[in-house]
Amino acid sequence: MWGDLRPGDLVVTPFTYSDGTCVLCRAGWPSNCLHGGGYGNHGMDGGQGEAVRVPFADATLVKVPGTRHSDATLRSILALSDVACTGHHAAVSGGVGPGMTVAVVGDGAVGLSAVLAAQRLGAARIIALSRNPARQAVAREFGATDIVAARGDEAIEAVRDMTDGLGVEAALECVGTGDSMATAFAIARSGSVVGAVGAPHGVEVPIDTVIFRNVGLRGGVAPARKYIPELLPDVLAGRINPGRVFDFEADLEQISDAYAAMDERRAIKSLVRVAAS
Repeated sequence: MWGDLRPGDLVVTPFTYSDGTCVLCRAGWPSNCLHGGGYGNHGMDGGQGEAVRVPFADATLVKVPGTRHSDATLRSILALSDVACTGHHAAVSGGVGPGMTVAVVGDGAVGLSAVLAAQRLGAARIIALSRNPARQAVAREFGATDIVAARGDEAIEAVRDMTDGLGVEAALECVGTGDSMATAFAIARSGSVVGAVGAPHGVEVPIDTVIFRNVGLRGGVAPARKYIPELLPDVLAGRINPGRVFDFEADLEQISDAYAAMDERRAIKSLVRVAAS
């Protein structure tokens, strides 16, 4: 037994483990725990298997109340372990609030989760940048009011035209490429913040835009352990359904197919079902 956890409890773990007691955990940043880490990294066992070893289980795991949850609810609980909280972190980092106009760069599971987060936080207008019809449909379902089916300069011009040339009040960058970051900064209005959560590769922050146009940058690795208790009641009540991003299923024997489907953009996010021994 660990804290209030008991054998047989339904739990959800964030994608990082944390001790809950270090100075960074207590400050609200469990993803940067001084004694924590991530599954499958630095000699730690992975998180995809019939059983998973969880360091600091009493601080890391979140107990899910209730029983006999529907498959749809379980999917959304699973989404809280990573992509739903990461999309939420983009919106929180961008300062999304009631009545705002927001744009989301990226239509993967995190980008779509950021659309859902912006809607939950009260944004009045949510512009999703996506050229994929299936993902556009999910974005609409999650609360997108506008779709821009373009990239680069064409997308920048379209968003600026839609916002009287000013740009959006929050730009959520959910890809991590140089092009996506450049787009996010270009469509952000002066005084806004880019909420960036895409794992960066080949990214340069446009410091001239930060300084001379007063566009800020926040984001990083989502403190999912902090967000799960906030988002879980909305999942259980059916107010949000982040599990909608799972559109491909496999078991452990076909896990390579699950990753291939995402890599080839045949799937938004793959769900792997495992059988406990």
